[in-house]
Parts: sequence; C-alpha cells; structure tokens
Amino acid sequence: MDAATLAKIKAALEAERDRLAHEIADLERDSSTNLSETSGENNYRDHMADQGSATFGKELDMTLEDAAREMYGTILSALSRIEAGAYGTCLRCGQPVNVERLVAMPAAGLCIACKEWEESR
Repeated sequence: MDAATLAKIKAALEAERDRLAHEIADLERDSSTNLSETSGENNYRDHMADQGSATFGKELDMTLEDAAREMYGTILSALSRIEAGAYGTCLRCGQPVNVERLVAMPAAGLCIACKEWEESR
C-alpha cells in the first residue's frame, strides 16, 4: 500500500474515532438517568405500555452504546496496527489484506477469506 493511501485511511480512522468518542459521550450522558426513572418505576402510576416503551428505549440506548464502544475499540486497534507497521496484514492468517477492502472498511483486521470463515462459524 502506498503512503498516500495509508495516510487517507489513517485520517478516516481518526475522524471515525473522534465521531464515536462524541457519540459514546452523548449516550453516556443520556443514560445518566437511572432505569427506575425511565421505566416508570416511581411513585406515579404510569400505564404499563408507557413503562414498556421507556424500558425498551433504555435497552436500545444501551445496545447502541455497546456497539459504539466495540467499533471504537476496533478503530483503536487499526490505528495501533498502523503505528506498529502491521496494518494491512490479516490478524488470523498473516496474509496481506486487499487494499480495496481496507479502503472500503479501514478498520478491517481480517482478509476476506478469514472474515468469511469467522462468519460461517
């Protein structure tokens, strides 16, 4: 991979890292309201459907936060591999990862064959 392509990929990873950091902070701030408040488990008699909707919303926020944290970690791993000079090598088989794959999915750590193997398990 040429230096210009690697620089573009690194910039894209850094931009996504920063975006996810803000998203995680927003989700953490939004989830600071405790579950009993959002689920309706308080002194007021909310309708059960309202309580269910609030609980669903809280669980959705938690799922989104978990997904954002996982992607954040994947991006940090890719940036670490760039710094170590190991970026573009499959984490499973050690073969080069196709440059087109890395341009399309900069955080990819597996070649297509290994990713297909992982998803088929």
